[in-house]
Amino acid sequence: MTQRDVLRRFLLHRAGVRGVHVRLDETWRHIRERDQYPPAAMTLLGQACAAAALFTGHAKVDGRLSVQMRSDGAIRTLFAECTAAGTLRGIVQLSEDAGDVSSDLHDLGRGGILAITIENRGPDGDPVRYQGLVPLEASGLDRAFEDYFRQSEQLPTRLLLAADGDATAGLMLQKLPGDDADDDAWNRAGALFDTLSAEELLASDGDLVLHRLFHEEEPELLATRALSFGCSCSRARVESMLVAIGLDEARLSAAKGEALIRCEFCGQSYVFTPAEIEQLFSTLGREMQAPARPQ
Repeated sequence: MTQRDVLRRFLLHRAGVRGVHVRLDETWRHIRERDQYPPAAMTLLGQACAAAALFTGHAKVDGRLSVQMRSDGAIRTLFAECTAAGTLRGIVQLSEDAGDVSSDLHDLGRGGILAITIENRGPDGDPVRYQGLVPLEASGLDRAFEDYFRQSEQLPTRLLLAADGDATAGLMLQKLPGDDADDDAWNRAGALFDTLSAEELLASDGDLVLHRLFHEEEPELLATRALSFGCSCSRARVESMLVAIGLDEARLSAAKGEALIRCEFCGQSYVFTPAEIEQLFSTLGREMQAPARPQ
């Protein structure tokens, strides 16, 4: 039976190459239906979602991994996140005068930045964040991520991302760190990789893709993981946001009787009355009172 919404980790022993394949169907439809995006923005969001899932197959992630692109052009922010549990969410924020949106990153203007952020739990339980940045110099998102791995991790990496209205998919190859396989083996894997088109990647099941490309390399499937839509929003997180903007702004948000805050990722709404906002800041004030004796 064809598997959808799944991540596959595999190994090409003879070539000294590790790989990840991701395909999102229902998960992707759930994400893109949250808002109406121009076609090019939708394509980039789908590719970013596939990329975020792919990278959790290589990196040590026990919290969440996000990819984010920022620019001064039509697409202000492109954000996708995948958790260690395999839940994904994503969003695009466009400029007010976006006009026509292009999937060519060169059209976003100068100064664009691509970031990969990993948030794991530290020894004391508090989140620890690791972030790598690379300037946007490639025309496509997959090439931009290849630049990231070459510059930040100095690991030869190949990446293909594809998305349409029904599905998004990605395939990633990376030379094993410290592997002593010769360059010919990596070049051979890359040549096979180059025979795969974005259209074929979208149209084919992961097992079929791996067999068609690498059957002579005897790929070993290491693990699979189910993927699904999921949002980490909560009332506690919204309360933290209200506290961050300050009491005056929080009061203003409830000036018409209540504050209604809607999560842009999942559509969940959180309602706060003026009394609840006052109580929130009153509780915060008590928690931040100075200790009774010098510390």
